Amino acid sequence: MTRLFGAFLVTLTAAAALAERTVPATFYVDSERGADDAAGTTETAAWRTLDRVNNATLIPGDTVRFKRDGLWRGQLIPQSGTPESRITYSAYGKGAKPVLQGSLARNRPDDWTEVKPGIWATAPFEPRILNQIIDLTESRWAPSFQEDTRGSISRAQEDGRWFSRITCEVPGEKRHLIQFWGPQISELAPCLVLRIRVRSTHPFRMDSFEAMLNKPPWTTAMRGVVGKTLIGPEWQTIDVLLLEQQKMEAAYLHFSLGGMIPAGAVFDFDSLGLWRASIDHCDPITRDVGILILNHGAKWGVKKWSLDALAEPLDYWYDPEGKRIFVASPANPASAFSSVELALTQHIVNQGGKHDITYDGLMLRYGAAHGFGGGSTKRITIRNCDLGWIGGGLQFFKPDGRPVRYGNAIEFWNGAEDHLVEYNRIWEVYDAALTNQGNGDDSHQRNITYRHNVIWGAEYSFEFWNRPASVKTENILFEHNTCVDAGVCWSHAQRPDRNGAHLMFYQNPSDTSNFIVRNNIFVNSTEVSTRMENDWRKGLVMHNNLYWPGGKPVMRWLSKNYFGADDFTRYQTELGLDTGSVMAEPQFVNPAAHDYRLKADSPGATLATDGGPVGARWPQ
Repeated sequence: MTRLFGAFLVTLTAAAALAERTVPATFYVDSERGADDAAGTTETAAWRTLDRVNNATLIPGDTVRFKRDGLWRGQLIPQSGTPESRITYSAYGKGAKPVLQGSLARNRPDDWTEVKPGIWATAPFEPRILNQIIDLTESRWAPSFQEDTRGSISRAQEDGRWFSRITCEVPGEKRHLIQFWGPQISELAPCLVLRIRVRSTHPFRMDSFEAMLNKPPWTTAMRGVVGKTLIGPEWQTIDVLLLEQQKMEAAYLHFSLGGMIPAGAVFDFDSLGLWRASIDHCDPITRDVGILILNHGAKWGVKKWSLDALAEPLDYWYDPEGKRIFVASPANPASAFSSVELALTQHIVNQGGKHDITYDGLMLRYGAAHGFGGGSTKRITIRNCDLGWIGGGLQFFKPDGRPVRYGNAIEFWNGAEDHLVEYNRIWEVYDAALTNQGNGDDSHQRNITYRHNVIWGAEYSFEFWNRPASVKTENILFEHNTCVDAGVCWSHAQRPDRNGAHLMFYQNPSDTSNFIVRNNIFVNSTEVSTRMENDWRKGLVMHNNLYWPGGKPVMRWLSKNYFGADDFTRYQTELGLDTGSVMAEPQFVNPAAHDYRLKADSPGATLATDGGPVGARWPQ
């Protein structure tokens, strides 16, 4: 008891000292020899975990340095600096870049049980419901009907009990178009159970509940899947297990019905309460598994959407109710492979709403959402980082039941300003290696530079779109990047929309100006080098790029393809794009080893407008 109390006092004293600091400091993190109750201010007194880093009291100018050759599983939640004094996350020591890894290991044969011949599964999830913490029987829920959706909410009474009655006239097609916000919850925990009573005149299935911020960046603290229950005309009581996504002090209960509830349905909803639940006795996989990675990428699984769909070896299904994974395999997966990693659907670095941060010299891998993700960011620099095996997690189901997967290596969502992304290496990405995109009244995107990055094996090397027309996109620079093998990646054959492209320009109605693509190398793609879905050439400049499309179109302009050398000249003339660009084999030094430097006699060696070769420098 005395020893624990003493450690508690040390922690409190250290926290108080940090809170009172005015002079920036450097903190060290060692995944093997560190200790979270250490001061963290020297290499010999380093912290140990990401939780300690996330909960530290940092001030502008601080630096957090991760030890090379170290590995941390989980999510980094950075803190903001100021324009004059950023917070930096970087590396120290000798060896490989420190790894931030978004996966769970299931490497032990005891992790798996053969549930039927040729089908192996991890342990089932069996939480224990504990004490009730909040009574929600009198809580009120506020609706939000957006765009062309229509409906209403009222209070109704039956057998002496009051409940919310939701009448839907037009449900829309997307779930976020009809939302309901409930009470604020300040007693968040790793695991809660939300108990609800529901019925509907028109049967349907709900999706999920969240506890989240009710303003940008709309961060989710907890999420729970409702399950497969069909909500019909009789009252049903459902327990929704809410699991922690990110530590927060308070959040609002929330659910969406757009695209799910039928037109004309009268949906009665009664929230009963919140209970604490224990998961300490089991080892659940609490988030969707977007990639099954075997022997660090030597093999990978193919994601399916039901147990019955597991037909071929390494097909797998994540069971959102049982919080477990099923894999088709003739042998125990942990016996057949020395490394079995389950990439979880959460950002490895969640920087939503943050600003004035520099990341330098880190490696991010095995995450099924985004590598660096989050909206409403300002003055972020991502430099000299490696990102591999990113994306593939479930984003949502369409009204017709079809799943939508997602995941970008580096994404700036909605409002984004004054960002620099340079000297990074990125590979094996479900969607885009690099992207700025958004959809909302606050989705202004300004002053974003991507330069000297090397990308291979992403479905898209660079993806861009922004809407509505009232928002501005200005001063976007994509230069000196080397982009190879778009669509030649783990995810391509699993996608319902196979469209590997280096420059994927989806519908962009935003007011766009000074969007420049220059001095890059684009080599080989499964579908097309550049795809544009609407005409925003007024704001776009492309020039002095080197293309070698591998027999695919160099440009898909709306629905028109431009093929080959003759078409390339016609494309330049007709569209007024890519002045000074050439189509020629790049002559890489050693492409088999991903050394994409250009040989001295490469046609790109003197192509750039600033005196140097096109593409990225190497090594990094």
